[in-house]
Amino acid sequence: MALKIVERPSPNHDGRSRGAAIDMLVLHYTGMPTAEAALTRLCDPAAKVSAHYTIDTDGCVYSHVPEDRRAWHAGVSYWAGEHDVNSRSIGIELVNPGHEFGYEPFADAQIEALIELSKEILSRHPIPAHRVLGHSDVAPARKTDPGELFPWDWLAEEGIGLWPEPHALGEPLEAALAHFGYGFAPRADVPLDDVITAFQRHFRPYRIDGIWSGECSRLLGGLLVEMRRLL
Repeated sequence: MALKIVERPSPNHDGRSRGAAIDMLVLHYTGMPTAEAALTRLCDPAAKVSAHYTIDTDGCVYSHVPEDRRAWHAGVSYWAGEHDVNSRSIGIELVNPGHEFGYEPFADAQIEALIELSKEILSRHPIPAHRVLGHSDVAPARKTDPGELFPWDWLAEEGIGLWPEPHALGEPLEAALAHFGYGFAPRADVPLDDVITAFQRHFRPYRIDGIWSGECSRLLGGLLVEMRRLL
């Protein structure tokens, strides 16, 4: 599909940290009642938040921040030893009211545009599949987006991100979660329970109970096998 890209610049950006490679793609939902409310906030200098792109439900892509600049989308976050996730990532917002305002399935046109945009981004930046993440993955104590209705499996079928085939987990739980990239105490100020919930929200969205199980272990085992295969 041909992307429809509308320039809607945001003043909310700065330079990436020196030497920081762009090696993460972080997906969000806007979590506001309307698309216009979200776009206004992302471009409001007083809000001090932004993203590189926003995708509306009809598939229209709004471009806010040049990819070589640091957008302010992840906030206090952590992934695989990195606390400045903004410096290493491209951030994409998806218009959706979110859990606070009536969370709903993402529109097909929106996801199709996301897939096309993501493929273009991946052609420009060496982002590994295991570093295509949700906001809730990098900030599990604070965020739930893009949430359990987001079709991670569809993206993985298109070569964007990972979707696990179950496999035995060959290391202790905490070591395995940290190996994949999740942050929790003492690496980050996040309880392990929040990380488990974030993992389920991404990789076992049909049951989010915060309780680690054999099924969760096999899913994490599959992710680690696939991550090692692709490295």
